[in-house]
Amino acid sequence: MTWIDITQTLTEDTAHWPEDTPFNFEVPVTKADTGSVNIGKITTSTHTGTHIDAPFHFDEAGRTIETLDVNRYIGEATIIEVYDTGEITREALERFTVKGRILLIRTQKAYDTERFPEEVPVLAEDAVAYIASLGIKLYGIDVPSVDALDSKDLTIHHKLHQNDIMIIENVVLAETPGGFYDFIALPLKIKGGDGSPVRAVVKAKGE
Repeated sequence: MTWIDITQTLTEDTAHWPEDTPFNFEVPVTKADTGSVNIGKITTSTHTGTHIDAPFHFDEAGRTIETLDVNRYIGEATIIEVYDTGEITREALERFTVKGRILLIRTQKAYDTERFPEEVPVLAEDAVAYIASLGIKLYGIDVPSVDALDSKDLTIHHKLHQNDIMIIENVVLAETPGGFYDFIALPLKIKGGDGSPVRAVVKAKGE
């Protein structure tokens, strides 16, 4: 049984939203000082690296992280590859066989997790309706947002939510060709949280 890590490694160089708190890890309490242990300290935006969005992220009345069902983040997933397009259309998705409740889309042929992109591919609105019709309950992509980076109304976030589809962003799919997988990506249980880093892993079906 081989699980593949599809999580960005968090470092001080990890790309982050320009207005957000960058990731930082330090060890302010050391074994040399205490005689027994090192104790680390983390500061970060909840939307740096591989993370999930709670509905509260884009909806004041939306549910927060600790209220979400963890079963939504465990299950059978399909990974597909859609390259060289600014908009992921229903027609593009219809070319693939999709199994399970989780859909992950690889849009990059190579990954540079230290560079924040200038633009990202976005689902067309009819593509949201299409994946909902397939029974998808978690949608993931290998870029920082499911919406255009300059979007203020976050149309696709809202459309996914209206169709009861949760969101995971910044997955790294370099070692996972298109196919069918088991998937786990559990968020931290943060009271009132709008999002959370996750450790996301997949395993090819049949292994």
